[in-house]
Amino acid sequence: MNTPAAGLIQNPVLRGFHSDPSICRVGDDYYIATSTFEWFPGVVLSHSRDLVNWRTVGHALTRISQLDMRGDPNSGGIWAPCLTYSDGLFWLIYTDVRGWTGSYKDVRNFLVTSPSIEGPWSEPTYLNAKGFDASLFHDEDGRKYLVQMIWDARPNKNPFAGIILQEYDVKAGKLAGPTTRIFGGTSLGLVEGPHLLRKDGWYYLTCAEGGTFTTHAETVARSRTLTGTYEEMPGNPLISSISDRENPLQSAGHGCLVQTAAGDWYFAHLCRRPIVKGRSVLGRETAIQKIIWDKDGWPRLAQGGVLPAVEVPGPGIPLQPWPQLPARDDFDKPELGVQWQSLRQPLGPEQYSLTERPGWLRLKGNESIVSKFNQTMVARRQQAFHVVASTSFEFAPEDFHQTAGLVAFYSTEDFYYLYATRADHSTLALGLMMCDKGNVSHPVEKEYDISGQKRIYLRVEIDMERLRFYTSTDGNDWHPVSDEFDASILSDEYAIPCAFTGNFVGMACQDLSGLGRSADFDWFEYREL
Repeated sequence: MNTPAAGLIQNPVLRGFHSDPSICRVGDDYYIATSTFEWFPGVVLSHSRDLVNWRTVGHALTRISQLDMRGDPNSGGIWAPCLTYSDGLFWLIYTDVRGWTGSYKDVRNFLVTSPSIEGPWSEPTYLNAKGFDASLFHDEDGRKYLVQMIWDARPNKNPFAGIILQEYDVKAGKLAGPTTRIFGGTSLGLVEGPHLLRKDGWYYLTCAEGGTFTTHAETVARSRTLTGTYEEMPGNPLISSISDRENPLQSAGHGCLVQTAAGDWYFAHLCRRPIVKGRSVLGRETAIQKIIWDKDGWPRLAQGGVLPAVEVPGPGIPLQPWPQLPARDDFDKPELGVQWQSLRQPLGPEQYSLTERPGWLRLKGNESIVSKFNQTMVARRQQAFHVVASTSFEFAPEDFHQTAGLVAFYSTEDFYYLYATRADHSTLALGLMMCDKGNVSHPVEKEYDISGQKRIYLRVEIDMERLRFYTSTDGNDWHPVSDEFDASILSDEYAIPCAFTGNFVGMACQDLSGLGRSADFDWFEYREL
């Protein structure tokens, strides 16, 4: 947790699946946009006034007209958004990755704007499909440029084909003019995540390189002219954890520079905190490092070297902590809180309601828990190594097609699910499902008979790599449903290749009969221990 009395930045500042941070400052306020992949709404927006204390203010992409991810693969969807502020507007560039097979990636890049970080955000402007990790650079003369990596799917080519630049015509609402390849990357390879910055007559280009796992890094190059030639920073990279596998912050890289009002510099970047077997159940998180500029005008970590620090000096301004979200959500508000997300699409009246039974979250059963199209799930990030998540709900399934319950969910290929259903031997029973790299199994051979129980109480406790489910008849006396399971399968490293999210806990409801049988959830409680 943060230590406000010391005024130190305690890393990571955004815990639990907040990857690919893009940071900007507007006056005395700092904002970070992070990737959400297949989770909806798209792009988490976080806010701070001191770089120490952060809160989620909402999401940028809240309508299906902005983001339609139905059918997107696991770890597809939103990659590496870029948040900037210019001309009285917030500008957000984002990539929707719709799929990949072999060397091909189907991607689309879009732009939305808003006068306020809280929205409303505009309808999207389509930009191109040449690659991913695009950003928007606002030059001092008012012109704007899209900067992105270019993907090359041709045989015998480097798919990470370099960084390209093209002007964006604001009046026409489209890219215009020539495309220029400005940088091919360093010897680390896999160049992506570019951001441009102008300072002291130089154009500085920062890029993520080395891949997003243990060899991840951030490199720097600069040029006197926008289109180059860009020279590499001596002693690259700016940051990397590869030289110290014991550093608490691993996979450091992919970030963005920001200057405080007082003129200090900081670098927001992604990191991982592996537990056992090098696996990171919390996914990729966001950390912040203090930056100094050396005598030759290159950015360097203030602590020296290239390793990220857990504790970093703050900007020395008055601390402004935010109220914490209550541990328990009683679903007594007309909208779901900012902590909740769904899979691939917004939940509409055919999937959920907070008003049909006031004070309850009604989830209406749809497709299976492995569906990438129309699934009913409401879940939130796991943000600490030791958490307990509990819920209470009512459910009256008519047959075995109908299920509802509590999930620990990484993706449709890796999850645990404790659910209520109707069984051959019982009108109401508890079942347990596990999915391990796409292989579904039921660790408990026969569902537990709980017929006659009006309310169902379920709990999951995750302690580092250990996970166990519990049930109760009154919400006070909890009994384990099964032995411990391996929580570390709910991680990027286990799900590779191409997995980039983190574990969620939440509620789900299915009705494979197509009749939309609903379950009513009275509350959900999430506690960090």
